[in-house]
Amino acid sequence: MSEVNENKEGIFHRAVDLLGLRRSVVAILSVVLLVDLGERLGERFLPIYLMALGGGALTVSLLNGMDNFLSAIYSFPGGYLSDRLGNKRALILFNCIAIVGFLIVVIFPSWMAVIGGAVLFISWSALSAPAMLSLIARVLPQKKRTMGVSMHSMMRRVPMAVGPLIGGAFIVAWGEKTGVRAAFVVAALAAAIAIPIQQALIEEDKPEAENDAARAAKVHPLQLLRDMSHPLRWLLVSDILIRFCEQIPYAFVVIWCMKVIAHPVNAVQFGLLTTIEMVTAMVVYVPVAYFADRTSKKPFIVITFVFFTLFPLALMFAHSFWALVPVFILRGLKEFGEPTRKAMILDLSPEDRKAAMFGIYYLLRDVIVALAAFGGGFLWLMGPKVNFMFAFIFGIVGTLWFAAKGPKY
Repeated sequence: MSEVNENKEGIFHRAVDLLGLRRSVVAILSVVLLVDLGERLGERFLPIYLMALGGGALTVSLLNGMDNFLSAIYSFPGGYLSDRLGNKRALILFNCIAIVGFLIVVIFPSWMAVIGGAVLFISWSALSAPAMLSLIARVLPQKKRTMGVSMHSMMRRVPMAVGPLIGGAFIVAWGEKTGVRAAFVVAALAAAIAIPIQQALIEEDKPEAENDAARAAKVHPLQLLRDMSHPLRWLLVSDILIRFCEQIPYAFVVIWCMKVIAHPVNAVQFGLLTTIEMVTAMVVYVPVAYFADRTSKKPFIVITFVFFTLFPLALMFAHSFWALVPVFILRGLKEFGEPTRKAMILDLSPEDRKAAMFGIYYLLRDVIVALAAFGGGFLWLMGPKVNFMFAFIFGIVGTLWFAAKGPKY
């Protein structure tokens, strides 16, 4: 009997080692599960909620463009604060900001309040990502970083899969307005619960006081730009082009599925499509991470960019629930090499400034990509197919650019 227990313990420890599940990594995964689950209950239905409150297509594109722009703006201070305060203290601040944003949406049922609240709750993912990914890079050896980032990405997809399904049920039960507000009540509670968990499990890492001045100089934006390597810059250019492909139609996917196509889906069906997308992504994460850590990362990223490119084209021809199912499987496959791309960013960043360099990368990327998100609304007014075709063209250019110029790493 003792041999059986020892064998079970051995299998357990090997699995923990394979997946890079250190204590701090487990804490990160728990926080992501709670906060992202709360946010995803209502976030995917915000375009529908905005229109129910009197907003139009341009209001929807404003929300999406603001999401990209603010995510960019928040990425650098997120990395800066994480490097200055330490991950543990920074995450408390980020959670509190998100809670205030959720409560604004709950208390004030107007499209302007939604935009105002989104300014705050959008911040959580953007602010926390540099802290979480730099912590993963700090506690895991380089050969385990892709796996660690993949576990972070996988845990994020659990809320993305389950949240819209539950949020869709809220809408069916209570309507578009009350259902979304109820979802954000749950979001605020989940973010509050996450605070004591992350504080109990994440190891203290506040920098030494005497190093603060030197650290501040090293994470200055201009210094970071000068220190960004040429391979990282080539990756950034291709990433920007691919995000144009993603963000031009992003906010209008739910409107296409629920309002435009010949046989529109309801909120629960759209939630189920999102679940299919996220389950597809989770299935490929671990095997891709396993091989990417042992071989070149570039082929996995190229394949990912191909999936990004094909999604808007496939969506254009899907006009019923069952036609949308394979399209959302395709959308899930676009996550094929996303953790690999993030691991490449960390690998190409200086060892002592990974959070700040990650933040400046996303600052540059998302400020530019916000233009695509804003422009998506005008393309949608010209016609949904115009929107989708522009996205497809940017995807082709981004994929070819990375295949030709991307770092061979």
